Amino acid sequence: MTRLPQIALLSDGRRLHLQDGPIDLIVEARGRVDEVRSAYEAAAGRFTGLLDELCAELPVLRSAAGKATSLQGVVARRMHAAVSPYAADGFITPMAAVAGSVAEEILGAMLRAATLDRAYVNNGGDIALHLGRAEHFSVGLMDRPDRDGVMRTMRVYSDDPVRGVATSGRHGRSFSLGIADAVTVLAATASQADAAATVIANAVDLPGHSAIIRKPANELQSDSDLGARLVTRDVGELSRKEVATALESGAECARQLFDRGLIEGAVLQLCGDMLVIGPKDIEEQRTRPLVLENAVHA
Repeated sequence: MTRLPQIALLSDGRRLHLQDGPIDLIVEARGRVDEVRSAYEAAAGRFTGLLDELCAELPVLRSAAGKATSLQGVVARRMHAAVSPYAADGFITPMAAVAGSVAEEILGAMLRAATLDRAYVNNGGDIALHLGRAEHFSVGLMDRPDRDGVMRTMRVYSDDPVRGVATSGRHGRSFSLGIADAVTVLAATASQADAAATVIANAVDLPGHSAIIRKPANELQSDSDLGARLVTRDVGELSRKEVATALESGAECARQLFDRGLIEGAVLQLCGDMLVIGPKDIEEQRTRPLVLENAVHA
């Protein structure tokens, strides 16, 4: 390692900022002061060198999931495990789960070092959660991740099975094959949520539509794991029927993943319209469904 990551408390004195190259984390823990301190020390210690671990196996991590069987690092293996359920259905690499897997690793280090009431690690919107008894966590949903403002709030409770939240779409940090403005997924872990959000966001699409501009990924980023596959760069005007068709394509994918037990729910957004998959469908099977305020359910 030729450099040290940036590690500092934010100005509020409660949250920890960890940054190294493309990895940018916001961490917050709640509990006794000494436990929080131990958790932050553990987070900083595990974060140092983590990027180098991933870079050492980057060629394999950028390969199709079915071929990435020689991975050694714990985070790399977690990435591969998260995308493996999708390998038979189409091209996907472990990179589809990198952000959630990193968040999960840092949270794990914190929990091994300290007893906390509540904690989260937010890696650019992909969030690993720890919720103690009677705790809850509110997630703000944005219409588009590249704009400010929160449209709605989703609440996860300690007795819910959700401990990972991730968002994908064409406005995010990574390329997307689909046209979704945002797809937010709830899952048992952050790595699983990250992989599923990528898959569902890719499925929100109108193949061949003239208003959608696509470019080969490797023309935009020479080392992209997507190679020459076409990624979405812009979406022109769509009719309400076309928006509904694209959202339903993604919703059907989300329903299949829900039925397979890979996700606990998903929120799909495109051009101001929203579909919610999961919470309403399982409401009769739960003592309390996930709370999604002011949303229209699919």
